[in-house]
Amino acid sequence: MPEHLVDIGVNLTDRAFHNDLDQVIARAHESGVGTMIVTGTNLSESQQAIALCQRHGPGLWCTAGVHPHHAKEWTDQHRQAITSLASDPHVVAIGETGLDFNRNFSAPEQQRFAFEQQLILAGETGLPVFLHERDAHREQLQLLKRYRSTLKGGVIHCFTGTREELENYLELDLYVGITGWICDERRGLHLQELIHLIPEDRLLLETDCPYLLPRTLRPKPKSRRNEPAFLAHIHEQIANLLQADPTSLARKTTSNAKRLFALS
Repeated sequence: MPEHLVDIGVNLTDRAFHNDLDQVIARAHESGVGTMIVTGTNLSESQQAIALCQRHGPGLWCTAGVHPHHAKEWTDQHRQAITSLASDPHVVAIGETGLDFNRNFSAPEQQRFAFEQQLILAGETGLPVFLHERDAHREQLQLLKRYRSTLKGGVIHCFTGTREELENYLELDLYVGITGWICDERRGLHLQELIHLIPEDRLLLETDCPYLLPRTLRPKPKSRRNEPAFLAHIHEQIANLLQADPTSLARKTTSNAKRLFALS
């Protein structure tokens, strides 16, 4: 059995997994991914994530929150509902939340409001934040600085930014989630250089499946669908880049995830 790995970002409520979820989870366990955190991206998906964790047993946890794409849906009722969901023992973080000014599926002012509300909620619940950011670093950083003292902690999920952005997040003592983007020879070369700057006690691994299938994976699945079992490939790529012992890296990133999310 490979060394235990934690995939901190799996979108297992996605329709891509509706027909074979049991097999997907089994393959993850066989590959050494013993713990997975299912991402909640809106109220409905957060509710589904909890139900999925309840059905599929030990090793599955989830987040509860509203992604910036869905920020226009945020209401006082959403806040009450997410607050209630946060009390479920399977919920280990508030999010996915943050700002995304790339496509603006929700208006920037709606995103700012929903993000700030979730930062306040994270402080009230004592849960860390699971963060998304795209083309909005300056404003995201301002809000994080405003509320950082009230937060237990957080992770910038699927980090693909610049050195300056990485340093800004690390200065706030945030964790950094790395996906299969680092396996992309077209877009991930800068990330391969930045990986050396992430302290070993701040590094987390994730697939963000079914998205971001590692380009170096062989053989490639015919469906082109990413899944948690492929975290082992991302782990191997990072170990090679860091010239690190794979077993030690696995233990460290697993320890990091357990510490941030208070996983038992």
